[in-house]
Amino acid sequence: MNMEFLEQNWMWALAALFSGGMLLWPLLTGQDKLEIDPAQATLMMNREDALLLDVREDSEWKSGHVPGARHVALSQLEKHLSELESFKDKPVIICCAAGTRSTAACAQMQKAGFGKVFSLAGGIQAWKEAKLPLTTKA
Repeated sequence: MNMEFLEQNWMWALAALFSGGMLLWPLLTGQDKLEIDPAQATLMMNREDALLLDVREDSEWKSGHVPGARHVALSQLEKHLSELESFKDKPVIICCAAGTRSTAACAQMQKAGFGKVFSLAGGIQAWKEAKLPLTTKA
């Protein structure tokens, strides 16, 4: 590759390198295996009594959430882990708006010893697209 081109377009080259790395990250870390779709989440909730944990902010939660879900904003998760201790050996499905924050919450919960943690692929947006119910009741 021409050095002059890289010198003139270093920002674009850096952006391409970064975006490529982000695409490969789940494959390299195995995080893509932790994602489940809304249909799998529904089955897990019904058959294995999985906890659905919504880590969105309060305003997002109030605008509509999965019935029966538990709410703890990602920024507050570490403080509330002790309240979730009874779910350490049960499946926990974590959701957010689109799947980014739930992946971070999965890593945090695994580090705290939760064994069966999954991220809802696509988050609440995917849940809506699957035409599954939401509620605004607390």
